[in-house]
Formats: sequence, C-alpha cells, structure tokens
Amino acid sequence: MDPQVGSILEGKVASITKFGAFVTLEGGKSGLVHISEIANTFVNDVHDFLQEGQEVKVLVLSAEKGRINLSIKKTLPSQERPAPRGPRPFHAPRPAAPQQTDRPHPAQAAQKPLPPSGDQAFEDKLKRFLSSSEGKMADLNRSMDGKRGGRRRR
Repeated sequence: MDPQVGSILEGKVASITKFGAFVTLEGGKSGLVHISEIANTFVNDVHDFLQEGQEVKVLVLSAEKGRINLSIKKTLPSQERPAPRGPRPFHAPRPAAPQQTDRPHPAQAAQKPLPPSGDQAFEDKLKRFLSSSEGKMADLNRSMDGKRGGRRRR
C-alpha cells in the first residue's frame, strides 16, 4: 500500500545521486527526494546536506504508479527571508497605486510648454542629424554593393 499524500514519515537515506536522494520508508518502500526539495536554500551538491544512512523526516508529495515523491524541506520550519535589497525582481508585484486626491500631482502642475526658440534649435539639430545620417547610409550602401558583387537593377 502506498503512503498517504501529505503524511510525514521517518525514513533513511539509501543512496544519493546528483539529482536527489532515495529514501527508504517503513515497509520497505522507497521514494525520491528531488534536489529542489532537500533544503530551503539552493542545493548545489546533495552531499552537503545528506549522507547515506541518515535518518530524515519526509513529506509525501505524491505516490503514483509505484513512484513516491518526497520532500524534506516542507517538513522543516519555514525560514523568514530577509527583505531584498536593490531593485525588485521582474516577477515581484508592483506596489499599490497612491490614492487619488483632488490636487494635481506636483510634476503635472509644474509642466509648462517649451518656448518656441528651444523648439527651433531642436528642429535644426534634427534636420542636420538626418541629412548627415542619410549621407552616411548612402556611402555605406554604395560600398556594400561593390563588395557583394551585385549589380544595380534598372
């Protein structure tokens, strides 16, 4: 009879592999504790946490088709993680949006249209950049056509 899913059992580490450890349970059954289910921290080498013959408590994750999946880390007391420092990871939820008020945001209130003289200077710079960029691209295309051996089409 397979052990009940969710039950915590005592077992003995029978063998250790690079992907986990096989644990012998009561009644001669054995199950696998995957490397990701050994400890609450990153496990690079199973030998750093377990030795053959060691008595361990395991939680039965699943028992199907004669295979028993076990977890050691789910029997351990949960560790509180320190608050992360630096930027949030990409999958972290965003903080709640600030509540709406009747007053406009200071950045919105301070926005004023730019003076026309600044726009003209920018437009001139943009035109100069575009003309020099088009000239450089034309030179590049001409030199690449010669290296490809292609002929211009009419």
